[in-house]
Amino acid sequence: MNGAAPRSAARERPGAAPRWRSLRVRLLAATLVALLVALVLAGLLLASLFRDHVMRQFEDGLVAQLDQVTARLEFDTTGQPRIDPASLSDPRWSRPYSGLYWQVDDLRAEAPRRAVLRSRSLWDTELAAPADQVPDGAVHVHTVPGPGGTHLLLAERTVRPRDPPAPTLRLLVAADLAGTEAAVDRFNGVLAWSLAVLLLLLCVAALAQVAVGLAPLRALQRALSDVQAGREPRLAGHFPAEVRPLTDDFNQVLDRNAELVARARTQAGNLAHAIKTPLAAMAQGAAAARKDSGAAAELPDLVMEQVALARRHVDWQLARVRAAAAQGGPSQRVPVAPLVAGLLRVLDKVHADRALNLAAHPIDPALSFSGDGQALQEMLGNLLDNACKWARHEVRIAVHARTGTAGPGDAEAKTGAPLLEVHVDDDGPGIAPERRELVMQRGTRLDETVPGSGLGLAIVRELAELQGGAVALGTSPLGGLRVSLTLPRAD
Repeated sequence: MNGAAPRSAARERPGAAPRWRSLRVRLLAATLVALLVALVLAGLLLASLFRDHVMRQFEDGLVAQLDQVTARLEFDTTGQPRIDPASLSDPRWSRPYSGLYWQVDDLRAEAPRRAVLRSRSLWDTELAAPADQVPDGAVHVHTVPGPGGTHLLLAERTVRPRDPPAPTLRLLVAADLAGTEAAVDRFNGVLAWSLAVLLLLLCVAALAQVAVGLAPLRALQRALSDVQAGREPRLAGHFPAEVRPLTDDFNQVLDRNAELVARARTQAGNLAHAIKTPLAAMAQGAAAARKDSGAAAELPDLVMEQVALARRHVDWQLARVRAAAAQGGPSQRVPVAPLVAGLLRVLDKVHADRALNLAAHPIDPALSFSGDGQALQEMLGNLLDNACKWARHEVRIAVHARTGTAGPGDAEAKTGAPLLEVHVDDDGPGIAPERRELVMQRGTRLDETVPGSGLGLAIVRELAELQGGAVALGTSPLGGLRVSLTLPRAD
């Protein structure tokens, strides 16, 4: 049991993957198998082509010898065939068992005879040709056994003389295949050794290719180790074009994470600093109440005031966190019409006691927002809720499509980009032009009698800018405030 646990742990270690999962092993195995199959097929093809070429040449030479024997064939006055051995140029015809032989068979129907004439090289043996029908003048080639257990390539031709006394003859010429087969064997041996050496060299080249090809991955691994160990903040080094997109995207992720961490630290510090003041004020009020009974009567109001201040700071920081999360998420295609309809139904119930007229101009069902759906809902919800708080009788929302640039907050937008333009109007008191920029700042409230934290417009502004849009305040045709929100539109 004690020995099994370490082995099991080693098998389950994250880095201890089976060797067959290694990219190096896969590439080498695939390359070696492909090379082996290619070279074996090439060897078989070359050996077959060489053998066919040699045999074709050997057969052509044998047919040439048959033509020579045919040309030297003569008939005497009685019609008997005759060939003068001295008229044949090759000396092997006269040397016994030299490996080159000729023979003449008589094919007359009444008394066929074999080997009526033959070369001296056959000595006391005969050539046995297969019993087949050979048309006049045609040449048939066979492989037959020869003297001493040799293998011969035999060419035969039927000759039918014009003179009636002369019989139909079959001329046979044969040659030993031993020399040709030995040449083919020597070629196959040299070919096999050559292909084996070529396979070895190609294997070495494949090893070098895999080593060079995977070198950037090893450099990438070292760069990742440096990032993990904290020696480098980003992936550093020169990488090939195929790996560069991966390293660039990973560096963007690292930069994004570093930005989020820095932002989280800043927001945590800001929140801690903002809450410290209300806590100190409440602590001082409590200490004063202990000493003075008159100060004790003012303590509840002080506590409520400081708690409200702390709540504002917390709400603001949470809004910033949501805005940052919306910026980092992927763009979505969010239909606008159903979202607006849902918000109007909710706000109609929330403000039912005021009997407000909440209306929306007809919105094209094809209009969609290109961005985070949660961010769009929060922006429109804040604008509509803010309009309902200040409106006397009526709130209207209109959504249109246009092209152009969103405004100052749209730093990356191109001229002619598809945009959504949202107008939220109310018939409330409105805001004077000189005070409109002031209300866009966080925590600013022009009328403390209206419930709220003073963060609605500030949150909308930050969310819009993070989504590539902009917010502007103006005068509504209803007499109150018009808030114009410009956002990217999905094509």
